[in-house]
Amino acid sequence: MVEPIQPIIKPGRLNPGDIIGIAAPAGPYAQDEFEKGIAAIRELGFQVKIPENLQRPQSFLAGSDDHRADLLEALFKDPEVDAIICARGGYGSLRILERLDYDMIRRHPKTFMGFSDISALHASLITRAGLVVFHGPMIISLGKSSAETRASLLEALTLDRPIEIHPSKPNQLCPGVASGIVQGGNLATLCHLLGTPFTPLYKNTILVLEDITETPYKIDRMLYQMKLAGCFAGVNGVVLGSFQESGSYREICDIVGEIFRDLKVPVLAGFEIGHSHENVTIPLGIRATLDTEEGSLRFHEPATSL
Repeated sequence: MVEPIQPIIKPGRLNPGDIIGIAAPAGPYAQDEFEKGIAAIRELGFQVKIPENLQRPQSFLAGSDDHRADLLEALFKDPEVDAIICARGGYGSLRILERLDYDMIRRHPKTFMGFSDISALHASLITRAGLVVFHGPMIISLGKSSAETRASLLEALTLDRPIEIHPSKPNQLCPGVASGIVQGGNLATLCHLLGTPFTPLYKNTILVLEDITETPYKIDRMLYQMKLAGCFAGVNGVVLGSFQESGSYREICDIVGEIFRDLKVPVLAGFEIGHSHENVTIPLGIRATLDTEEGSLRFHEPATSL
């Protein structure tokens, strides 16, 4: 497992009028959903830069591996671009991890945001570039997102104070209070990193988990695989996001509670993180405190720098 580069680097805080570059490191996107998402970014007060030939669809990918990796690197290098938001997840981020120049990215730190399949890039950017990244909505989901989702995005990327989030319906699976570096994201994607040089170190972390269209037995299997691989040894706490189209959320909670109960770490479910109508933005790579009694995840510091 890979330990994150230290010290961790924060991207610059965004201001109205800043330019957000659009990346497509995974699957292809529908043009109508894409245009609605671009309009939403502009409504939030930002300018948008869309690379020429952003997608050149090849089956289930937005382009060849080299094409997707080259465009992502170009956005990090581009002095006009202040932040990068991914167009869509799907699948494909795993295929470009070994093609990226992480030293270059560390020299050009920028806000990088997405979720789902983008969790593979989140993990590699934290460990290989030492960069704080953001788990939050992508372009194709922004056009149909809730007002709360957009407000959360704006808060996380522009405010000069630590953020805190509270699930609307907190569900305490294992009680307690714990602090650690927030990491994680999409369960299936994290599972696919096992055995690769990009498997992150989860020790002393608050682990965030979410997924979609995975049946309860598959979720149980993925969690047990990670547990047997030693991923959960040293995890300080667990934040459970949404598990849409995965059967009963109650059943998912029971599975997660059982797996982590013997580890004696706090686990809080019910966070609006991931594949749901509301998808709050949270930074990954900095410390926060999880409090199951209070029903909160409180970050210790701002996720961005001046």
